Amino acid sequence: MALFTLKPVNANVHSVHLADGTHVGNLKRVGSVWKFKAVGYDTHGAVEPGCGPLTNQHNTVFAQPDAAAVNRQLGSHLS
Repeated sequence: MALFTLKPVNANVHSVHLADGTHVGNLKRVGSVWKFKAVGYDTHGAVEPGCGPLTNQHNTVFAQPDAAAVNRQLGSHLS
């Protein structure tokens, strides 16, 4: 079972969600690479860039937005 799913936002961004739908970050194209940008939310629901359960994986590089690769690289780091 996959821990993460990807949802395209636009040509340069895919949102990353836990299996329950919780948004934990985005894959963002930066030049020719894709980087994971972790996000969390404060008690009022405001986005906190670089935070959340995958803070330590912020800026992980991916060749492309691929759910299998995201699950493989980020899955073991989920706290």
